[in-house]
Amino acid sequence: MFSNDDDCASRLDQADPLAGLREHFTIPKSAYGTDSVYLVGHSLGAMPSATPRYVAAELDRWAEIGVHGHHQAPNPWVDYHDLVVEQMARVVGGGTDEVVVMNALTVNLHLLLTSFYRPTRERHVVLIEERAFPSDHFAVESQIRQRGFDPETSLVIVSPRPGEKLLRRSDILDSVAEIGEQLAVVMLPGIQYYTGQVLDMASIVEAGHRVGATVGFDLAHAAGNIELDLHEWDVDFAVWCTYKYLNSGPGGVGGAFVNRRHVDDQDLHKFLGWWGNRRDTRFEMSTVYEPVATAESWQVSNSAVVLLASLRASLDLVDRAGGMAAIRRKAEIQIGYLDYLLDTEMQGRIESITPRELPERGSQFALEVVDRSVEGRAVFDGLTEQGVSSDWRFPNVIRVAPTPLYNSFRDIRRFVSVLDQVMPRDRSGA
Repeated sequence: MFSNDDDCASRLDQADPLAGLREHFTIPKSAYGTDSVYLVGHSLGAMPSATPRYVAAELDRWAEIGVHGHHQAPNPWVDYHDLVVEQMARVVGGGTDEVVVMNALTVNLHLLLTSFYRPTRERHVVLIEERAFPSDHFAVESQIRQRGFDPETSLVIVSPRPGEKLLRRSDILDSVAEIGEQLAVVMLPGIQYYTGQVLDMASIVEAGHRVGATVGFDLAHAAGNIELDLHEWDVDFAVWCTYKYLNSGPGGVGGAFVNRRHVDDQDLHKFLGWWGNRRDTRFEMSTVYEPVATAESWQVSNSAVVLLASLRASLDLVDRAGGMAAIRRKAEIQIGYLDYLLDTEMQGRIESITPRELPERGSQFALEVVDRSVEGRAVFDGLTEQGVSSDWRFPNVIRVAPTPLYNSFRDIRRFVSVLDQVMPRDRSGA
């Protein structure tokens, strides 16, 4: 199916049913004025070309009718978040009553841990992983301390085995079973941000529930990247951002999922705000709190309309692509093509630490520079100078992510060609 010549990339692009979507994105330019090879959708997605129009429409309404935009605009601001809920629910595999789009990821994580981390003397442990994204680690530690417990005894970390970089499914499940009745919350990533490893979320949920724990996930690198089925997997809660694979822009609005089983549980503690109160009585300004009977009851404030407008532009393109199943089909071909090129052209110089099997990976590749005669940071800088956008993670990893909505197969071919140029082969000629 694959070959090393440029014609292969052209053939793959011609056969790609999603190829036309690239025209609906603004690809950042290189220093030479040409489109860059933009492979950092795992960090900040490219801007949909329609985003300025969506955002400008709300700014124009603000300018033209001011406060009346809350109720009189074509898309009234008071309910503007409703415009994205159904689309977002499809992306993560949840019901519209289980999904809310609000705040930023770590804010949402704190709001949901307030509800789902209810430690007792007998059950107080939170399980995370060794390379948890720092913000997640900080949030969990602070939640433990806020409840009067000590992270030294209430935080358990599961790690790769010595000499390994990936988490073993069996080690995660064994950790859950070993902590047992002391385990309050399992808080893990859907996709590990550094290695790109997809965790087996369904089996983790099953194991956590077996010992009486609640199970939540950080889906920052999973939402818009892989197919998710949060409701079917019986996930208790989840949070994510939308500025990576969902292309909502820097600091874009976040999302949260709360399983339907918990939505109307009045025993759950929450931080309350007026936007979680019943819609039909919200503007009566009563101080009697009657929560919305959906995940929206965790929403404490009115929506950031400009941020939601930006997100709408991208979610419309997800729908235009045919949803996450169609996006994933293209992603799997892109993954296979990049695997092939790295295997045939970069062996012994670059090694992917991302799992090889498709169910264990999304679009991200974590590429370790294994040729010790070359400084990894210099390779990253060389890619940047040649118009390839990637990112660098200490100590020696370059992350790239061919993103199906806007990356072409020619982008992948160009990336490997530039990588080969900036990483000369063994200078000894051996």
